[in-house]
Amino acid sequence: MPLLEPRDGLPPVIESAEALERATEALAGGTGPVAVDAERASGYRYGHRAYLVQLRRAGAGTMLIDPILCPDLSGIDAALAGTEAVLHAASQDLPCLTEIGYRPKILFDTELAGRLLGFPRVALGTLVETVLGLHLEKGHSAADWSTRPLPVDWLRYAALDVEVLVELRNALAEMLAAQGKLDWALQEFAAVLAAAPPAPRPDPWRRTSGIHRVRSRRSLAVVRALWEQRDQIAQELNLSPGRVLPDAAIVEAARSLPSSTGAMTRISGFTGRVARRHLPEWLGAIRLARGLPENALPDTGGAAAASGPPPTHRWAERDPAAAARLTAVRATIAELAERYTMPTENLLPPDAVRRISWEPPDPPDPLAIEAALSSFGARRWQVELTSGPISTAIEGAASARPETP
Repeated sequence: MPLLEPRDGLPPVIESAEALERATEALAGGTGPVAVDAERASGYRYGHRAYLVQLRRAGAGTMLIDPILCPDLSGIDAALAGTEAVLHAASQDLPCLTEIGYRPKILFDTELAGRLLGFPRVALGTLVETVLGLHLEKGHSAADWSTRPLPVDWLRYAALDVEVLVELRNALAEMLAAQGKLDWALQEFAAVLAAAPPAPRPDPWRRTSGIHRVRSRRSLAVVRALWEQRDQIAQELNLSPGRVLPDAAIVEAARSLPSSTGAMTRISGFTGRVARRHLPEWLGAIRLARGLPENALPDTGGAAAASGPPPTHRWAERDPAAAARLTAVRATIAELAERYTMPTENLLPPDAVRRISWEPPDPPDPLAIEAALSSFGARRWQVELTSGPISTAIEGAASARPETP
């Protein structure tokens, strides 16, 4: 059944302090969990700020809030302090909600619940259709939500995103309880809320698409200089970096090293409206990189990992015993994941799998494995399910290796 209109009609967008105060009072007077969603303008604007926030609670209805005109939701945060928030893929929305003062204390993540239940596809529209039998139109998910005024069709889409989120939460909670997974889910939800913001990448410019085609250290320095110049311009203009200058243009400039604006404009990415306005800055960045001394050039091997094991494709050469352990542990986790009907990465984080395989405790008994997995961030339920089988897998990998003469 298609879900075409909000059941209470399309609410007006909240754009003033007075309207926000009335919405806060209504939400505080509602009952049960509150459905929450946020729309960003990824791919259009710099950063990941929210450009629309949707909330719905029984007895209060749906609220559509413009966080540009109402940038402080701390009043709603206080009013809903003891209320469970229902989000889909919460880790994507929590950072932008935190920026505007809303940080739930209790969470139900419908995407995570779907993963733990073993649904092969866990997009919101798919889960709503599979579990509730309703078709949710998702045509505006990649729209530029910084647009003002927001089109009515977009607002209707946004309102429908929270229309049945609590109903979906209730159905999934029943399934989790029936499968004995509800406590596991609650631990996962708590971990999402407790997660610290990710640490800044040491060399974010190395994620430039196509950088593998750049071979020399000098050319890598050009990639770095252009990436940093682009990031500065993008931040000043509040534009997504890719809309200022495509990655492909950065890579091609690093390979051809243009020495004039004429040569630069023969690279297609530099002819765009925004990029062309900044030709002197691009050329200056290239000249700066070309003039660096050798000891200031980046390493072609990439940034050294701050901690943890090396990339797994090197294990067979560097440490064959560790490679054998990794194969055995991965097979064990895959078997357990199939038994409990969930993706392997939800049964145990891939980083924990790598770390326990690279440097297991000695001896690798279950108690020692439990302690190690906990130190790697695995949740209690994950440790309880996997520590014994991992201990057996590691011991089996060691006994299967031939003795060194």
